[in-house]
Amino acid sequence: MMSETETETAAEAETGAVQSLSDLKDLTGEAAAAPEGEAPVVPQAPAAPLREQELDAQGRAYATGRRKDAVARVWIKPGSGKIVVNGRDQEIYFARPTLRLVINQPFQVAERSGQYDVVATVKGGGLSGQAGAVKHGIAQALTRFEPALRGTVKAAGYLTRDSRVVERKKYGRAKARRSFQFSKR
Repeated sequence: MMSETETETAAEAETGAVQSLSDLKDLTGEAAAAPEGEAPVVPQAPAAPLREQELDAQGRAYATGRRKDAVARVWIKPGSGKIVVNGRDQEIYFARPTLRLVINQPFQVAERSGQYDVVATVKGGGLSGQAGAVKHGIAQALTRFEPALRGTVKAAGYLTRDSRVVERKKYGRAKARRSFQFSKR
């Protein structure tokens, strides 16, 4: 007479169902045993299909970037690396070097510095938020112009919208969490 566990194991063998880790180990132990002298065959995961290139009538790629309260509309096309923001050169619009570094990050990660011209219009927020919005837009537009770069730009985290925004002010508080100054007398 078979015990309860033997009956379950026999039923699993018939149906092919795996109920526990030991069952899984038994299955992989039998399948993984390769003849001596031969390397075990490792199945290759199929590569993700490339997306199509999305260009407008002028041969530009368009994307929208967002950060805090800033929204950037960005167009990129092959060129000499000139970046124009709201009709002004990037050195004039973003005077701080750190903001210009932020804007150029997607190009440096993709190793495409100086290969694309960028035209961007930005509204809302402050300069830091606008620089982040332009960066997000450039990264999105770059992946639409060259879909093969998507993995590189995504791994760097530039395709994800930074959703952090300012916390709202609460009633009975000086700011979002700051209390009014306490006075004992």
